[in-house]
Amino acid sequence: MSISKTTTQPKPTQVLPYATEDLLEIYTLGRKLGEGQFATTYLCTHNTTGRTYACKSIPKKNLLCKGVDYDDVLREIQIMQHLSQHPKVVKIHDTYEDSCYVDLVMEFCEGGNLYDRIKQKGHYSEQQAAKLVKNIVEAVQDCHSLGVMHRDLKPENLVFDTVEDDANLKIIDFGSSVFYKSGETCSAIVGTPDYMAPEVLLEHYGPEADLWSVGVILYILLSGVPPFWAETEEGTFIQILQGILDFQSEPWPTISDSAKDLIQKMLDMNPKKRFTAQQVLCHPWIVDNNIAPNKQGRAGVQTSWAMIQDLNILRASKI
Repeated sequence: MSISKTTTQPKPTQVLPYATEDLLEIYTLGRKLGEGQFATTYLCTHNTTGRTYACKSIPKKNLLCKGVDYDDVLREIQIMQHLSQHPKVVKIHDTYEDSCYVDLVMEFCEGGNLYDRIKQKGHYSEQQAAKLVKNIVEAVQDCHSLGVMHRDLKPENLVFDTVEDDANLKIIDFGSSVFYKSGETCSAIVGTPDYMAPEVLLEHYGPEADLWSVGVILYILLSGVPPFWAETEEGTFIQILQGILDFQSEPWPTISDSAKDLIQKMLDMNPKKRFTAQQVLCHPWIVDNNIAPNKQGRAGVQTSWAMIQDLNILRASKI
């Protein structure tokens, strides 16, 4: 059985199956927190309690023309509500809709995202990376146990609940996510190119694709560059389908064999042989603090990451 999106249904005028109050009568919008292809996220304050939240504002006029239909937005809301009791997923507090926007009011995580932490920090010891990956995989395991595939795991979609170095990570942005049942597969190619599993490109995949994405994130945390990257998306896809990992370039000669072993198992080309979330959490590099060295990563990690992101912007501008 496969899961795929459809765009053949008649265009509706309403996303939510119920009427809502006016967002601006209850909240005051503040500074912009981020902007994506489909939505802009703002800091917002509850007018009565003074509590702060994040408000993801989705312009309805842009949905269909950007390949996202109203059902996709409703599914994102339903998935977040379904996962709302899990501490490693950002909680949704309320939803609002008017003639122009759908607004999702969510928990505000003041620590920023992993993408920005990599830019700012630049240096990750293996122990630090192991803790981050453990956090991410536990969150993914929670999602999978409740029948949800994220399908767009990347540093931008992982946020810290506080500004502290030991803050917990939480998953955000379920706009590409789907519900699934055991044995079902997806066929739609969704996600971010550098983090896509080979079976996604082959249009036949399951939850194992999320673990591939986390393996890519681990590779980046330790080296500052993605394992598969080219100046064009097509070139990146070719590298992913070849699946050749570079463990010869710096800093890999100084990285422990245990870390490289885990990466290889998370980036196994065969999804049936790829490590599950539970296998990752039981791997010695994750479990034993003495195996993952605590020395800082090389200084070039920060520079490499910044360079790759600049090139990604250039690559996107050519599409």
